[in-house]
Amino acid sequence: MKKEAVCAMPVRARPTFGTEFKAASAPPVVWSVAGSDSGGGAGLQADLKALQAFGVHGCTAVAAITAQNSQAVARVEPVSAALLDAQLAALAEDMPPAAIKTGLLGSVDNLRVVCQWVDRLRAQGHALALVVDPVLGATTGAAFADEALVQAYREELLPRTTLVTPNRAEAARLGLHPGRPWQAGPAGQLAVVITGGDDAAADGLASDWLACAQASAWLSMPRVDTRHHHGTGCTFASSAAAALASGYCVADAVVLAKMATTHALRHAYTAGQGAGPVCAQRDFAQHANNLPGLQPAPALPQPFSPLANTALGVYAVVDRVEWVARVLAAGIRTVQLRIKDPTEPTLAQQIQAAAALARQTPGAQLFINDHWQLALEAGAYGVHLGQEDLDHVDLDALRRAGVRLGLSTHSYWEVARAWALRPSYIACGPVFETQSKDMPWIPQGLDNLRYWAAVLPLPVVGIGGIGVAQVMEVAATGVASAAVISAITQATDPEAACQALLAGFAQGARNSGEY
Repeated sequence: MKKEAVCAMPVRARPTFGTEFKAASAPPVVWSVAGSDSGGGAGLQADLKALQAFGVHGCTAVAAITAQNSQAVARVEPVSAALLDAQLAALAEDMPPAAIKTGLLGSVDNLRVVCQWVDRLRAQGHALALVVDPVLGATTGAAFADEALVQAYREELLPRTTLVTPNRAEAARLGLHPGRPWQAGPAGQLAVVITGGDDAAADGLASDWLACAQASAWLSMPRVDTRHHHGTGCTFASSAAAALASGYCVADAVVLAKMATTHALRHAYTAGQGAGPVCAQRDFAQHANNLPGLQPAPALPQPFSPLANTALGVYAVVDRVEWVARVLAAGIRTVQLRIKDPTEPTLAQQIQAAAALARQTPGAQLFINDHWQLALEAGAYGVHLGQEDLDHVDLDALRRAGVRLGLSTHSYWEVARAWALRPSYIACGPVFETQSKDMPWIPQGLDNLRYWAAVLPLPVVGIGGIGVAQVMEVAATGVASAAVISAITQATDPEAACQALLAGFAQGARNSGEY
């Protein structure tokens, strides 16, 4: 999987992950420029439900009117370009958008009106995301776009687009293909997600190809077994627009859109004789079964061995085997040996010695950071990897050896990447500001850590900026562990620091009711 760039937590990470998505006092504004569905299942009607699920304020500009029901589209008529322009002018005067989502546009003239407003708003200094759902046809078979409109999409709208969300058939008409990695275009911004809902040969999986600055990979999960799927494309694109408007990067926005659409499918219902509508819900992010895996190829997960003791507690991260011995002697039972310099002359010997120390200590669980081959040779209990390491590791060899795997994550899309592997634990951070390493990510804080601890059905480790003063409140979030670095290795009395950390974590865990 290609990984191009980090994806920081948004500065205004609204909403906090630990709550349902709810509207703020002044929520971001998202415009939907699309068609009206008289059957209420797709188009602007579906868009508004999705936007409300994210707690943003949805504004609608009608680009086309359809006469349809759950079985067929009887007629489509675009509004005049002048009327569409008037709608957007009225909105711009009072409610400028943080994001625009387009659906059924109906005509080349209407597409050009959208292009003009995108250019105008950006020229005024608005940091505007544009999500394009190229509605070229209906699932019932009706065609919505001739070749002139398809050409206008390719040549005029897509160069201005942040994210385009075609299904397989639409992607083929636009010259987009699953498996093609992301490349910066003339505007340096176009990201693509090709949804797989119309792929009948998906072997029970719902798999979408994502190509963006953060990652080029498949978002995959088991299909929701339902015949009611009207409005899935609209829900997906509007959800992505809402997430972008809320400050998330493209990869995070797409993961959130996948979660919201999956949950909407679970809440689809009968309306008419044909496929009923999906129904977006505000609690979509609270359910682990909505979380997709992000992986190089669509596949069911192959879990790593579980931890012998999931109550990891205080997790000491140290850089010398001598520190491993000291923290084990002080009563800490979860340790990571993190020697970052691969040219360290004693690297192999230190890993061998640390693994032997852990085997001699009842209850000890030792993880080797990065150096997975040496960890295998030493018979180490576990390996901890960062996201940047995953492209260069023989994961199957680690699985076959029964090695436990821990993975670092900092955002939704990195959690999705980790989740695809079903590791032994997932580390989330940084919780607080940290000086132990240079990190581009905004601290997640306790509320986001509490969210991951509640949602993920794996042990969660909080890491980043945790010391004696913070360990109790970290443990109270319900996490399995708090990773500490300088709080031990830079302490005046490291053994006393270990005791204080152990006592603080135990008290916080009791406060949370976890142990």
